[in-house]
Amino acid sequence: MAGQTPVSYRREGDIAFIEIDNPPVNALSAAVRQGLAQAVVRLADDPDARIAVLSCAGRTFIAGADISEFGKPSVPPSLPDVIAAIEASEKPVVAALHGTVLGGGLEVALGAHYRVAVPGTRMGLPEVTLGLLPGAGGTQRLPRAVGTEAAIDLITSGRQIDAGEARRLGLIDAVAEGTDSRAAGEAEARRLLNQGAGPRRLGEAEAPAADAAMVEEWRRKVMKSARGQVAPMRALDTIVEGLAMPFAGGVAHERRAFMDLMQTPERAALIHAFFAERRAAQQGDLTGVSPRKLDRVGIIGGGTMGQGIATAALTAGLDVTLVERDQPSADKAAAGIAKMLEGAVKRGKLAPDTRDGMLSQAFRAAAAYDALAEVDLVIEAVFEDLDVKREVFRTLDSICRSGAVLATNTSYLDVNLIAQATLRPQDVIGLHFFSPANVMRLLEIVVADCTAPDVVATAFALAKRMGKIGVRSGVCDGFIGNRMLLAYRTAADHMVLDGASPYDVDQAIVGFGFPMGPYQVGDLAGLDIGYATRQRKAATRDPRERVPVFADRLVEAGRLGRKTGRGYYIYDDQSPQGRPDPEIAEMLDGIRRELGITPRSFTPEEIQSRYMAAMVNEGAQILDEGIAARASDIDVVLLHGYGFPRWKGGPMHWADAQGLDRITANIARFAQEDPYFWQISPLLARLAAEGGKLADVNTGKDMK
Repeated sequence: MAGQTPVSYRREGDIAFIEIDNPPVNALSAAVRQGLAQAVVRLADDPDARIAVLSCAGRTFIAGADISEFGKPSVPPSLPDVIAAIEASEKPVVAALHGTVLGGGLEVALGAHYRVAVPGTRMGLPEVTLGLLPGAGGTQRLPRAVGTEAAIDLITSGRQIDAGEARRLGLIDAVAEGTDSRAAGEAEARRLLNQGAGPRRLGEAEAPAADAAMVEEWRRKVMKSARGQVAPMRALDTIVEGLAMPFAGGVAHERRAFMDLMQTPERAALIHAFFAERRAAQQGDLTGVSPRKLDRVGIIGGGTMGQGIATAALTAGLDVTLVERDQPSADKAAAGIAKMLEGAVKRGKLAPDTRDGMLSQAFRAAAAYDALAEVDLVIEAVFEDLDVKREVFRTLDSICRSGAVLATNTSYLDVNLIAQATLRPQDVIGLHFFSPANVMRLLEIVVADCTAPDVVATAFALAKRMGKIGVRSGVCDGFIGNRMLLAYRTAADHMVLDGASPYDVDQAIVGFGFPMGPYQVGDLAGLDIGYATRQRKAATRDPRERVPVFADRLVEAGRLGRKTGRGYYIYDDQSPQGRPDPEIAEMLDGIRRELGITPRSFTPEEIQSRYMAAMVNEGAQILDEGIAARASDIDVVLLHGYGFPRWKGGPMHWADAQGLDRITANIARFAQEDPYFWQISPLLARLAAEGGKLADVNTGKDMK
């Protein structure tokens, strides 16, 4: 678009057409803001123009701010000034909406005098997801359009609504027929001209009432859902306080709140998370590398994971063949997939006829590997046993066509050893899905020593097609996420051995911002997971290692967590989400006596400090070894696979914000008690000594 303005003005008869063309999402860059301001002046000076239609070229209306300008000095005109100029126009302005109308894009539409949208348009004010609130009049104009309660709901949640709901709320004036937003805007403009309609300014509308009881109820809701986040509650207060002022005062009050939030650690963390997710897909060594053909997918194993992967593949528009050991097992897996798709239908995510077409035309379940002869990619999702998986890959090697990608869904095992079972290790890659695979967005892409670049590119293409966030990992025990999980769970277990209760630990970790503590997670997953591995490793365990024997005692007692009604917690009709079990304290006291441990108490702050130090230290070691190329990749894994609170940005971002010198000092203190476990990462020690940051490290030899 060199030499061209991203905003054009053209008049046809008595209608002026103002069009934004700033691909890919018509973001509100400085050039767009300048162009809009100039177009408004031109509209005022055009004696033959009686009304204007504001629309966007391409696939969407304005989808928000220009993210490339984040963190940089603002360039005039400001967005509030541009919107104020649109609203002040003496000639009516119709916003013609399509695609995604988000953030500043919706605020621009609210500044227009009329709004019409084509079917399929989605709109919202998602600023709270970035630690902010609408800063260009959204907290004051939206309530005047839809009422106070609906505005509080939309702004504090950041959720998107479709055109139908927007029409019911009064956010837009009409849902047009067809898909041409410019034509819809023109039709609305002609209707308004015929009626002799003039400007209708939300800024001049009377502020809606804010019932005190309703506001207090929303305050309770937001406090519970925000869980430590600053922006949602600040947004609610800004809406209510602003509505009690004249409009200009309310907008000024909003702007002050917006600028305050720009300075918060929460905003920095959420912006970091936003960019980290996009950066994860950027692989320097794949520049110019095309993915392989990806239309037909095979899945081996019809358990919960296999069913979830199959469902995700089907909803991504892929043809799926699932193979089980026998036909009854295949039929059972097919029924499970049908049930998952039915759930998507009930949630409104999938049309019934689309679901039926998937099951009848794009899916089949078989009991023989021969059905995979012509697939483009196979994902193995069988029992987590190296010998079993190697045998599966030997079979695939003899059946699958040349060039097919062979992927293993292992969560811990050595992908190199699995690849060596074939004569085509270049075609083998790890695809670690997270359960439930049809819901969880994270996909660890585990690149083995011989994996071909176009196979890696295919894995990232699959992640994108499935709507997942792919993160590249090297080969090690547990890859990025589960390796870190083992470290911080071990730190928690040591605290329990030393006197903390599992409930103390869970409460402290939930207090930090996780949705669940480690022992609640263990009960949910099943305490028998990992038991066999621990038993197998017992003979070769270093004698200096502290063993959390209580975990195995629970399994041996048949207490496997939620599925048996008892684990660390008791689950029954009285407390389906679990309540502490007094027998746990008795068991732990006995174990401590056996081991000669004098129990002591731990404050919530110390629990959090040890838990996070173990997490960060292991992350730094993973980074140092090149298992992850960037600290931000580690953050993405923990954010999307392990419940790390998004408003803290991820463990590596959190560590940089806290100060690495502070974390290394804590580790040195902990090491006085247990030098075997608390071995500081050399990278972490070096960065702390130099005043460096984990964010500045890039260990990937071939990654940007």
